[in-house]
Amino acid sequence: MQLQYSFIIPVYNRPDEIQELLESFEALYGDIPFEIVIIEDGSTKTSKAIIDSFKNKLDISYYFKENSGPGDSRNYGMQHAKGNYFIILDSDCILPTSYLIEADKSLKANYVDCFGGPDAAHNSFSNLQKAINFSMTSFITTGGIRGNKKSVDKFQPRSFNMGLSKKAFQDSKGFGRIHPGEDPDLSIRLWNLGYKTKLIPEAFVYHKRRISWSNFYKQVNKFGMVRPILNKWHPTTKKITYWFPTLFSVGLLFAILLFLFGYNFLLIAYVFYFVIAFVLALFSTKSIMVSLLTVPAIIIQFFGYGYGFLKSTLAISVFNKTPETHFPKLFFKLK
Repeated sequence: MQLQYSFIIPVYNRPDEIQELLESFEALYGDIPFEIVIIEDGSTKTSKAIIDSFKNKLDISYYFKENSGPGDSRNYGMQHAKGNYFIILDSDCILPTSYLIEADKSLKANYVDCFGGPDAAHNSFSNLQKAINFSMTSFITTGGIRGNKKSVDKFQPRSFNMGLSKKAFQDSKGFGRIHPGEDPDLSIRLWNLGYKTKLIPEAFVYHKRRISWSNFYKQVNKFGMVRPILNKWHPTTKKITYWFPTLFSVGLLFAILLFLFGYNFLLIAYVFYFVIAFVLALFSTKSIMVSLLTVPAIIIQFFGYGYGFLKSTLAISVFNKTPETHFPKLFFKLK
């Protein structure tokens, strides 16, 4: 099959991000043809002027629609794309020059109808962004829960960097209303339809994660709340590892309480874990400041996700609340 690539990019009030992303498209190596489909999701600060400045350099289609969330906007873009293989990106990503060559090479060697690529921290990112990136992607944090290249058929791609064939999109109807969580939901539904997914480690993006400490907490807290909903929808995907952030957080609080009563053995174990995280971050980032920031990033990540997961589990599994009515901010109304 001849692969024809369409990049699908929803954007909401982020013209500066689109500028950087399109500049990285210009710098891509190789002669693989592609189109770019940008969907403005009801923005009040549109990207049209930026996009128009690239139209003589790149094959770009631009659509403006009412705000209905990133999942629905991606579906809209795929419905209007010309290609037979879609690559979905967030607007806060930057592509390395070899991105499309690596994705194309991997798909031609071992074709799947859905792939995911990892994210990395660009040299230009702030120390906070680099620390949060390490916390989100490291195998010793929740980054290890998603799956890896050895568990090929069970990797759940994330929509900031995700490939999807036109056939798989049509059969699955694309993304649903939940957000975040629309990407693992789609992956699971694709598995149920018989499609395979895989990780392409070489097809990574630089993901800026436009976040402060408070926004980071809100983000991971939502991730935690979404997972029990996905477990309810797809019971066969439940894993004990999803409880790890909650157990980690409760354990840390208990360790501090024991320390106040003169028992420090459990707190020493946590300190040892954070020392390991610091060393791994230092080895990865070559920055003492980033490595120091990694410690609070991991704590915020585990507490945010863990509390969200526990709260959602109690509401859904114990008190039998309906997710859409109990957590309305996690669902967009599709147009």
